[in-house]
Amino acid sequence: MMPTVADLLRDHVSLSIACIDRLYVNGYVPLLQTPGGLCHFLRTQRGAIIPSPALLHHMREKLVGDIKEFVDTRNVPLVQFERGQRKDEIAATHRTKFEAEEGVVFIGVAQERAMSFKASKHRNGKLVDFDFSRQSVYVNHYYIYLQDPEWRPAFIKVCSYLPFAIKLCLNGHEWAKQQLKHEGIAFESLDNGFLSCEHPERLQQICDELGPEDVLRFFHHWSGKLPWPLTKQDRAAGYEHRLSIWQMETSLTQVFDRPVQGRHFFEAVIRENLDLGRPDRVSLLFPGRLTRRTPAPRGGYRTRVITLGVQPSLHVEYRSSHVKQYFKEERALRTETTINDTKDFKVGKDISHMDELCQLGRTINQKLLEVERVGQDCVLRQDELDAVQSPTVEQGQRAPALMFGNQRVLSLMLSLCLLLHLTAGFRNRDLRQRVAALLGVGLEGYGAGQMTYDLRRLRLKGLIERAGEGYCYRVTALGLRVAFFYSKVHQRILRPGFASFATGADDIPRPLAAAFSKVELEIEQLCTDARLEAAL
Repeated sequence: MMPTVADLLRDHVSLSIACIDRLYVNGYVPLLQTPGGLCHFLRTQRGAIIPSPALLHHMREKLVGDIKEFVDTRNVPLVQFERGQRKDEIAATHRTKFEAEEGVVFIGVAQERAMSFKASKHRNGKLVDFDFSRQSVYVNHYYIYLQDPEWRPAFIKVCSYLPFAIKLCLNGHEWAKQQLKHEGIAFESLDNGFLSCEHPERLQQICDELGPEDVLRFFHHWSGKLPWPLTKQDRAAGYEHRLSIWQMETSLTQVFDRPVQGRHFFEAVIRENLDLGRPDRVSLLFPGRLTRRTPAPRGGYRTRVITLGVQPSLHVEYRSSHVKQYFKEERALRTETTINDTKDFKVGKDISHMDELCQLGRTINQKLLEVERVGQDCVLRQDELDAVQSPTVEQGQRAPALMFGNQRVLSLMLSLCLLLHLTAGFRNRDLRQRVAALLGVGLEGYGAGQMTYDLRRLRLKGLIERAGEGYCYRVTALGLRVAFFYSKVHQRILRPGFASFATGADDIPRPLAAAFSKVELEIEQLCTDARLEAAL
């Protein structure tokens, strides 16, 4: 018998670690984000009577000159990135040749789009003056690849044009590895993770300790050592970069004691979610790439279910963010929430919100695993089933029944099984679209008032609850079990069973047909013993 998701996660996981994975941080100078701020900077900080674009050109040329002097005096390679090149591959090649514990591995130059200032000249009487506006331009960016004593591989990207936007790229797993080495704790690495650890409890504590102060320490350390677009005097006057979160990956890595258990896990998850999770699409990741030159198989391309040579993965998308689950290096289950826009979750972007976002990502990861576990263990007690199917009084209010055979109720339950509710819950309009589609009536046939009524009875029955302020909801643990129970019984037992009856006895599966024949013989025997003949 194939093990369940709960069995695999309970009995076959040798290491489970939650950690921030990749972290991309924006850096911007708040006082240089508007034309007025730029003019004030040029007049008061740089002493210009007229804020001329020539001053911007001078600052850019000074930065370029400082970088050239830096690479010449320290013998640092300067690489011009070409269009279409993979920067990570070039960086990996250079890192293999770098032996120092700390330093600049190389600096790459790439022309990329950025928001900068463009000047327009006009006359104010006899004087020439300039107006500035923010526009999108293609300019040179400098990728400074670093070997940091705390973070190991990292890079800082600096835009060569005002307002000198920067980006940091860091990896939480690499940071945790350096802390383990410092404490003398043995471990085995998994690519971008851990395969084993001598003291897993201490490893998890280290991952929990990673916070915004560690990022700020990295930034201040290197911004004081590298060629920088703003002088120490500028920074002392308040023209300092402020850090904000651009992208943050929070991962949960669960290492299986045997690789085959990971394949069992995904087979179980895929089976559960092909009908109940109702994904918008199902895709397989192949080890190679299909191009126009790839030989077509005999008979052409067809859609098939394949289990050999593919890497199954599960993706849940929400606005700009998404949750991904995949089998990493045939050894570990990686569940990963990537937040690309903190506003998706009504959280600020400042680096000070890093801990809050990390906890949010961990909660989403655990919620996905909970749904997968409940999906295979959703049996209800008789009292729970009775409470859902009968009218009750909850919190002093009448809670209408949710009858099993009702099509509208079944549509509600199938909609609650959707994985897309994991990230931020759902609202009236979100669930209404799904329910209306399952009912086949469209939004005009299933109004907002009907949805409000259904949400009320779901809430009073304890199947959903309000998520924070407003009218956003999330499914409770009981709601998950009820939704999966109703959906599974209908989708996998009653619907195929009724279809068999409707198509005639010849189409009934052989085991079921044999059982029906036995029941029929027993009924005939009862009628014979009672001296009753079948009615014509």
